[in-house]
Amino acid sequence: MTGQARFALRGRNPDVLTCIANLSNDEVFTPPEFANRMLDTLAEAWAADNNGANIWGDSSVKFLDPCTKSGVFLREITSRLNKGLADEIPNLEVRVNHILTKQVFGIGITHLTSLLARRSVYCTKHAKGKHSIAKSFASDNGNIWFERMEHVWVNTKCKFCNAPRSILDRDVELENYAYAFIHSNDIKARIAELFGGTMQFDVIIGNPPYQMKGGGRWYERFFHLSTIR
Repeated sequence: MTGQARFALRGRNPDVLTCIANLSNDEVFTPPEFANRMLDTLAEAWAADNNGANIWGDSSVKFLDPCTKSGVFLREITSRLNKGLADEIPNLEVRVNHILTKQVFGIGITHLTSLLARRSVYCTKHAKGKHSIAKSFASDNGNIWFERMEHVWVNTKCKFCNAPRSILDRDVELENYAYAFIHSNDIKARIAELFGGTMQFDVIIGNPPYQMKGGGRWYERFFHLSTIR
């Protein structure tokens, strides 16, 4: 006697970033549902400050996630801009290329998360590769930058983020979590260095890694620096 196990599929495949956000790991990834709630709030605040304007219908607005992990904020911003700019830029390929090269920027917090974010946003970890949905990048980083930074140790702590030297003074093979956005005395100069030329961001949004162990003060420095335009 044979039997067949019951098997049923949901109406759609689950969002891979929702699955990643539910994993137990050292990184805390933002669930897409929560990111979209933040973006809803952003759109409401933008409209209130700009005579009811739709932020997703403005092709000049620049967005930065300075603590990119899964790329969920940049992905959802891109999706909203793609819909909002359909009338202004009717050609889908031209529209997507404009959004990804001119409007959406990120700074990866680790090498691994920068690859994950590029995969989420460009559909490939190589921004200029043949599978990328952006067609005019000159480098594989695209607009999601990552390069290993070093802490600046003053006795037992980093002078920028207060990270403990005993934990994060590591060999180059290991992540040291020295985030580029806050390891600088001049954030405007750092942004220009990362993305080339003077950059003016209208929106800085993200979920900073406030869970850093050992007294790191990324969280407060993020909110201090995110007020600088």
